[in-house]
Amino acid sequence: MPQATLKFSATVTWAGVPVQRCTVHKERNQLAHAPTALHEEIKADYSDMMYAKTAGEAIAKRKAFLKKWRLRCRGVANSLEEAGDRLFTFLRYPPSQWKSLRTTNAIERLHEEFKRRIKTQCVLPTAETAAMLFWALLACGQITLRRVDGWDTLHVEPDQEPLDLAA
Repeated sequence: MPQATLKFSATVTWAGVPVQRCTVHKERNQLAHAPTALHEEIKADYSDMMYAKTAGEAIAKRKAFLKKWRLRCRGVANSLEEAGDRLFTFLRYPPSQWKSLRTTNAIERLHEEFKRRIKTQCVLPTAETAAMLFWALLACGQITLRRVDGWDTLHVEPDQEPLDLAA
């Protein structure tokens, strides 16, 4: 008897959840599209944009970034445009949360540690087993989580208005 397979679709399962692209990975991707001589300048411009004090300032710096780098190194501008508004989802949340939202490093760290633990088992028998393993690793201190910046504002809904990223 053929076994039924269950397909996971992130868009169906997490429909309506805002997606944030990792700003660290996007920066690395941009640098891969540029000559080494331009890396420091790109990093400085990119950091100015990502670490802006307000959403309006970040969007203005994005427009300036695209204008400058379209002329100097088109691949860098194309890379930023490819990410679209998903790179700036963090701007829809309270500024106190921006530091934690800009990068996926915390999630990746958990994923790597979890993969390392289950490597020899190939598959876990149930979803409950995965949850038990995760909580056991947290409880014994083998996985640690840093406190989420802006934790006291996690109850605040993100802005529903899309950001105007038109350049």
